[in-house]
Amino acid sequence: MLIPIYTWTKGVRNLDLRRRAFIKQPWAQGVILLTCVIIAMLLANLPFTRDIYHNVLETNVSIFFKSPDGSGIFFPRGMTVESFINDILMTVFFFSVGLEIRREMKVGELSSVKKALLPVIAAFGGVVMPALIFSCINHGTAAASGWGIPTATDIAFAVGILSILGDRVPVSLKVFLTALAIADDLIAILVVALFYGGKINFLLLGIAVVLVAFVVLLNKLGEKRMWCYLVPAFVIWSLFYYAGIHSTMSGVVMAFLVPMAPRFPEAYFFRKEKQYLRRIKEYFGIASTSDGFPNGPQRHCLRRLSVISRGSMGMSYRLEHALEPWVNFLIMPVFALANAGVVIPDLSYFNVFNFNAAMGSVGMGIFLGLLIGKPLGISLASFLAIKLHAGEMPAGASWKMLIAVACLGGIGFTMSVFVDTLSFGDQSPEVMAHLRDMGKVAVLMGSLCAGILGSILINIVHKVENHG
Repeated sequence: MLIPIYTWTKGVRNLDLRRRAFIKQPWAQGVILLTCVIIAMLLANLPFTRDIYHNVLETNVSIFFKSPDGSGIFFPRGMTVESFINDILMTVFFFSVGLEIRREMKVGELSSVKKALLPVIAAFGGVVMPALIFSCINHGTAAASGWGIPTATDIAFAVGILSILGDRVPVSLKVFLTALAIADDLIAILVVALFYGGKINFLLLGIAVVLVAFVVLLNKLGEKRMWCYLVPAFVIWSLFYYAGIHSTMSGVVMAFLVPMAPRFPEAYFFRKEKQYLRRIKEYFGIASTSDGFPNGPQRHCLRRLSVISRGSMGMSYRLEHALEPWVNFLIMPVFALANAGVVIPDLSYFNVFNFNAAMGSVGMGIFLGLLIGKPLGISLASFLAIKLHAGEMPAGASWKMLIAVACLGGIGFTMSVFVDTLSFGDQSPEVMAHLRDMGKVAVLMGSLCAGILGSILINIVHKVENHG
């Protein structure tokens, strides 16, 4: 994830959208996601759109394969529009996240122990503390299994708010929060894989493991053709889907299997570049002058240069950058539209502090987990890491500013809503639906309050530290 660079003119940050495309703004994704949340809430609750909204989400999209005897099967089994979004489109999202994590572990903020230790420790604290708060509130109740909901940080919203705040936040803390969110995503992926899957079919899981090993072997043998990874990816997704492991995890697995090394080495690229550039010069005047530039032979050379240029970048890099706009501006907004549409029968859904001895209080657990648990866990873990010399305070940062930035870690939105959709499966359908809806409202309220609190504290700390 790139840390945005900011320009100032007479103390005012330049936000001229005429000079930069809207989607290139660091805060654009957050604005679009928030808009989709509002639209989803309206669609789910307005009398003339409520039924249409839910009927669309429940529409079956499985493909029926008919056998000669008239029978057949649906594939994927039980696939609705909602599950298509959560099981297929979110697989692409997790694949993109996996590619980003892998790149950061290779050459980025998680590439060395020194770089990674502080944000990783802080991320761990930011996962444990909200889970403890939620569990203390809901222990022994129907809501107990939702402890994983408040443990995630939404990198898009958090970095988006930092971009709006400009140079009030030291660049080192922007890097810290970005690396923390990446490590947080990795922990959230492990939580989903280990605790929010279904009953595991070990035979199908074993076949998936064998296929993964085969893909690893292909990578070791230097295979660089994309279809050799896309076909196994589809099969692995299917095996995960039917094995009881949440199918989105297949995206993460494949992200760590695609080659990072380029197809063509550096020496080959420069040799071919010289060769084809020389040919392009030689081909002037060979074809009819009406062809102009490039003529036929020159177009062939340019096509070959294009192929060689693409092959000189690793498949992992090409896929990450190709998927980024689709993930940020299509998949995530669609996910928000499908999952943020919470039916609110009455205002009691907004009372996150309502507690029932049998049901617990999923709202209180999530709200306090995000608003208090995340910044407290991040701050305490960072304090211990720095005092024990396991990490270093980010350059130019103070404890006050670090704590203020840690509050932004309580913006859980995307991953929190996703975990919420997987939680409470051990309850009856009615109870499960109620708890999930309460959870989504609490996620939205907690994330909003965390974003506001973090922004206010950052502005206060900036004024105190710079103006006395």
